[in-house]
Amino acid sequence: MPEEPVPLRFRVLGEVRVWRDGVEVDPGPPGRRTLLALLLARAGSPVQLPDIVDALWADRPPGHAVNMVHRHVGELRRLLEPGLPLRAEGGLLLRGGGGYRLTVPTESVDLLVFRQLVGQARDLGGSAGAVDIFVEALSLRGGDGAGAAGASAPAVTHPLFVELEREYDSVVREAATLALDCGLADRVLTVLASSAARCPLDEGIQALFMRALSATGRPDRALAVFRATAARLADELGVDPGPELTAARPPVTDRPAPSAVSPPAPPAPPTPLPLTTPPVPPAQLPSALPAFVGRHVELERLRVLLEDVDGPRPSSAPVICTIGGTAGVGKTALAVHLAHEVADRFPDGQLYVDLRGFAAGVSPTPPQNAVRGFLDALGVPAARVPESLDAQAALYRSLLAGRRMLVVLDNARDAAQVRPLLPGAAGCLVLVTSRNRLGGLASADGARPLTLDLVTSDDARNALAARIGADRVAAEPEAVAEIVALTARLPLALAVVAARAVVHPSFPLSALADQLRGSHRSLDGFRDAGADTATDVRAVFSWSYDALGAEAARLFRLLALHPGPDLTVHTAAALADLAVGRARSLLAELADAHLLTERAPGRYVFHDLLHAYATELVHADESAEQQRGAVRRLLDHCLHTAHAAALLYDPPTAVITPAEASQESVRAQALADETAACAWFRTERPLLLGVFKQALEHGLDGHVWQLAWCLERFHERLGHWHEYLDLQRAALPAARRLDDPVALGHAHRGLGRACVMLRHYAEAEEQLRCAQGVFEEVGDGHGLAQVQLSLWLLLTRQERFKEGLDELAPTLGIYRASGHRRGQAYVLVATAWGEACLGDCRNALVHAHQALALFQELGARLPEGYTWDTLGHVHTQLGEHRRSVTCHQRALALFREAGDLFNVACVLDRLGDAHLAAGDRAAALSTWRAAREAMRDFDPVWAAEVRRKIDARGGEVPRS
Repeated sequence: MPEEPVPLRFRVLGEVRVWRDGVEVDPGPPGRRTLLALLLARAGSPVQLPDIVDALWADRPPGHAVNMVHRHVGELRRLLEPGLPLRAEGGLLLRGGGGYRLTVPTESVDLLVFRQLVGQARDLGGSAGAVDIFVEALSLRGGDGAGAAGASAPAVTHPLFVELEREYDSVVREAATLALDCGLADRVLTVLASSAARCPLDEGIQALFMRALSATGRPDRALAVFRATAARLADELGVDPGPELTAARPPVTDRPAPSAVSPPAPPAPPTPLPLTTPPVPPAQLPSALPAFVGRHVELERLRVLLEDVDGPRPSSAPVICTIGGTAGVGKTALAVHLAHEVADRFPDGQLYVDLRGFAAGVSPTPPQNAVRGFLDALGVPAARVPESLDAQAALYRSLLAGRRMLVVLDNARDAAQVRPLLPGAAGCLVLVTSRNRLGGLASADGARPLTLDLVTSDDARNALAARIGADRVAAEPEAVAEIVALTARLPLALAVVAARAVVHPSFPLSALADQLRGSHRSLDGFRDAGADTATDVRAVFSWSYDALGAEAARLFRLLALHPGPDLTVHTAAALADLAVGRARSLLAELADAHLLTERAPGRYVFHDLLHAYATELVHADESAEQQRGAVRRLLDHCLHTAHAAALLYDPPTAVITPAEASQESVRAQALADETAACAWFRTERPLLLGVFKQALEHGLDGHVWQLAWCLERFHERLGHWHEYLDLQRAALPAARRLDDPVALGHAHRGLGRACVMLRHYAEAEEQLRCAQGVFEEVGDGHGLAQVQLSLWLLLTRQERFKEGLDELAPTLGIYRASGHRRGQAYVLVATAWGEACLGDCRNALVHAHQALALFQELGARLPEGYTWDTLGHVHTQLGEHRRSVTCHQRALALFREAGDLFNVACVLDRLGDAHLAAGDRAAALSTWRAAREAMRDFDPVWAAEVRRKIDARGGEVPRS
């Protein structure tokens, strides 16, 4: 039977449209469309009447605005439920809680379906299978205009609708980045083109569009996009392209290709030692993989080495290359493939030995055994082979002198095992593979290191196609994408799955993907009963793991509990309860064994299957109590470091004391100054969000509210307001569970402050009043004063200046009584701002200069910026516009120095106002453009207000 149509269907993304029983109906005039979109976007939650009025008329509501809202509601009820009496109980559109709410099924609203699909895509992690789901979600957007197209003019700049645009564009970036990583740029090209047209000055979107064009064979078009964007940036903002846009620029390829010139013949070799003449040159290479694909960059790097063997200026020493990488990454396959490719260039033969450095159940091959094997291959009679290893190695080097020989030393354990097998003269190429770095060969023997990473998504798909057939791969692209993701693009894991597919040709690939998915986060999906241990991923990993020392093995297990995308020496030390120096040595051991990768100096990552292996080990070998202890140590470390960073970055006037660490050995990471604190917050933000989630999962309520407190200032200053709100919403119930009034007061205040930043003013006041009551009851003066400063900010934003000053009145006495000079300065500068807004500029100047003197004495440069900004505001009110410009410029320099992105944007806006008032229209327009760009990502409402100022003075280029 055909599927029944959804009785009501709504579109909010891009435009507002309604279908009833499959037939489109007219929602009515712009105001009604706005109300409908507002109700739909809130997904069944009540929308307060003041919010509706604000969305429909902004700051100019008519006197009968409430009556008009009621009429719109009545007309929407008739539209949505034509047979239902207006005053009937129930229905879809309900009144209550001071507003209205609309309850409709998720599947009937494009925005709700969009969010559901995005959630599904994110649940797949960084897999290629998520790309199709992201694309499906992004395709739901209709129209080319701004959010709520067809709605009333004020609605376009209402926070909710601006946030919808921001939410959509954020998913575009996420989907495009994933598609590019997975080699699926063609899937997102259309949506990127649309977003790039809507956001012509968004360098991130333009860079992704350029990368997608280049990846799909259109570098010329990508170059044209770069040039057009650079021109717009120069014309509208007066800036050059940033590093992200510049990095995406494709190279100019109009240079003539170099002519192919055969290298001159190498000089005649010296006469070989006339000790032996083997009947045929040795040819010991194992068979090459018939299905070898990819590794183009690595192969090209290896081919370049041949120029040092037989190029125009050959090396005077043998050329040695070490090929390193984690277990199963394809080191041997690459070395053997290249060796076969270039074997004809080494007419004296090819030597090969498996040194069994990490083989299961057997000892590594002794170097004397390997040398003896090579001497046999070179025709040395047994009677002529010396007894000692040194003498055997010397004979081996003598035999290779003057010969052109290719030597492959596979699966080496360490440099000592390799060194006796190295030739001593020019004309030879040596390829060494190992799971260890073999750094000694690079430093002492001139070896060139090459480290293999995972293969690309394209190469992974091609490898599957080469093994099981291109038609079978093409028939199930979604299953192939999931297999590629679940194997983490590890060649060994891909080979295991391909072998299973070959053995079971009737199995659909989707069934194999289901098996892998069912065993995700373990390695069970990569083993068949009776399989050779050489193709068992878990067994292959174990060969590297078993070679570790006991401490390194324990650290490897515990690192599976780390929730961040990468880890540092300090977090590793906390997890394993180690001194930092010892943790550094053990991390180096893990990196040398290629069980970790040092992506950047001091920052280490797993690949996904190794992380799964470590997770299996930690659950098998560490008790639940030991795991909880490791997580608690990491949480303690992060909390105490975050607390120290918060006090350095921008210390609040009421400081909490974090709970004692669970073990005395846990220490906070040392941070030198405010700059280091800000850098630490920026770098470790993903980790901090991860440990916050762990604290929630483990019921560590003290860590929950205290981590939220530590991150407040950072999130506020850098515009991470939605994360700020999410953390504070979790902190409040945690504080309630603790039954700690101080914790509760700070949690209410933190949530209120986050609501202020996001313009949720009604909730903000409710939360701040709760905090005020808590601190009054417990007699916490500093806590109360900090709440009153936040109330002043809320009331000032609402232009309730007199009420704001009334809230501040008691706080100066609190800080003076306790000798808290920083708190006094904050109150003075806030008072000056409010006085200037009420026209009392003389007192405002006095109070601002008092605050400035205090902040300068304290060396508090960030709040000194607030004071210069306030002085600029006061001089504007006095009509002293040149002085205002100077003050705002000083504030701007201080905020930029501190990395305070939010206040940089605010001051740029006010500096533009001051320039205009001083008669410099060009400077005003330029500064406003910079302000708009700076604040667009975190305060789109204010950015829209700045845009209107630019438009009003004819300074904006029409939208493309």
